[in-house]
Amino acid sequence: MPRQRDRSKGPMMDRPRRVGLPWYEPDRYAALRASLADGDKLPPLYETWRVATEQMEREVQRSGVSVVRVPIAPDAFADWCARAGLSPDAAARARYAAEALAGDAPAKPRGPVTCSRSASRRPAP
Repeated sequence: MPRQRDRSKGPMMDRPRRVGLPWYEPDRYAALRASLADGDKLPPLYETWRVATEQMEREVQRSGVSVVRVPIAPDAFADWCARAGLSPDAAARARYAAEALAGDAPAKPRGPVTCSRSASRRPAP
């Protein structure tokens, strides 16, 4: 399949066809937020997080990328992070969602990962 060219970036780049978006349930949001290493970076109210995340979801979809919501259950995610040796932060949530989307069982981590922090004005996924 031919790669799509992003003329603003110079050389040819692969654009993913779909991405996993960590998704939280309203009744579990407070517990999840409290259990995360970077939970203080998420909005205190679920509704605030949901509105901002849905806006980001629409922007990604407008770029031609399909977005798949991946539920993040607090206990399952905490167990997965512990087995993977990862801090339960935005980078780990993104990896969890990506592995779930790829069909890899997030419950079986594939080796160590270096998680980097990135500055963002949007709430962490």
